[in-house]
Amino acid sequence: MAVQAGDEFQELRRTHRSFVFPMAIAFLVWYFAYVLLADYAHDFMSIKLAGNINVGLVLGLLQFVSTFGITAAYVHFSNKKLDPKATALRERLEATVDEGDLK
Repeated sequence: MAVQAGDEFQELRRTHRSFVFPMAIAFLVWYFAYVLLADYAHDFMSIKLAGNINVGLVLGLLQFVSTFGITAAYVHFSNKKLDPKATALRERLEATVDEGDLK
């Protein structure tokens, strides 16, 4: 498709990937670190922090917190960087279609 080959669309893809790929890699490293710690560092993960709360439980809950944090960061990134570019591209394409309909 001609739109996908265009510079504007390619820039939108680059901008999207500049956030998504590094964030996905960072999260996967964090996730697998947690899994490996849970499997191989029993003594560390069972350190009591307060009452029945241990390091493993806190790190497990931080998995959820980091997921929500990544979502919030992506929404902010998308609103600031992706949406303006996507809107400009969409408006240009819609104007092109409208002009084509008039001919």
